[in-house]
Amino acid sequence: MKNNLKISFIGGGNMATALIGGLAGKLTDGANIHVVDINADSLHKLAQQFHVTTAQQIGDAIAQSDVVVLAVKPQQMKSVVAQLQPFVASQLVISIAAGIRAADLSRWMHGHTAIVRAMPNTPALIGKGITGMVALRGVSQEQINAADAIMRAVGPTVWLENEALIDPVTAVSGSGPAYVFYFLEAMQQAAEEMGLTPEQGMELAIATFSGAAQLAAQSAEPVAVLRERVTSKGGTTYAALTSMEESGVKDAIIRAMKAAAARGKEMGEEFGRD
Repeated sequence: MKNNLKISFIGGGNMATALIGGLAGKLTDGANIHVVDINADSLHKLAQQFHVTTAQQIGDAIAQSDVVVLAVKPQQMKSVVAQLQPFVASQLVISIAAGIRAADLSRWMHGHTAIVRAMPNTPALIGKGITGMVALRGVSQEQINAADAIMRAVGPTVWLENEALIDPVTAVSGSGPAYVFYFLEAMQQAAEEMGLTPEQGMELAIATFSGAAQLAAQSAEPVAVLRERVTSKGGTTYAALTSMEESGVKDAIIRAMKAAAARGKEMGEEFGRD
């Protein structure tokens, strides 16, 4: 159901575009969405496609918003917030930047506490994302509902009690699509080396990934059970999984995801310095 929620986006890149596409004309009218970005071409495309208002600099339009979505790179956040701060009063601020801690955002905004940290992922571009979210204590229930509705425009949401869990969410789902693409690359390469065309290998790999993921989503059984049902001792799947175990694939994946989470924490410390 549409409402008159006024939303400003600081940054008009891919993730902002995905969110705007899910919101404009659905949750709120395009005219209620304002986008700030230095790229004039990006702004022109957004205005043409979604009928949003745009500007290349932060200004008075922000003060009229109910919600401000920070969709800029982590290394740009502090300088952007410095420009934004004079226009923020009681608005809800949603940050979708990796690593930037809510406490640092609050400090940069002179104690503003109506802040939600969110970590969406790139399948949001086709409305299939998922977002981990956490709210500071200064966020009202009405603002929590608004934040949830905004992020649900591109997929389901998972609310967290502890902000420290945003880094694991980043490692699992925020960075997760890259792991899938990496595995698909390997499957396609293996298919080619065994005689299939690149197109055949990619079609088979993508359909397999998509189908298996949907099966896991629709099944009440643990994924370990689903895996065991495909694996007959001494068969082809058993040979493949045994090779992966001998190569330490599962341990490597777990280490990689922990490295991603650790980097998220490091980014918070790095970019949160005064």
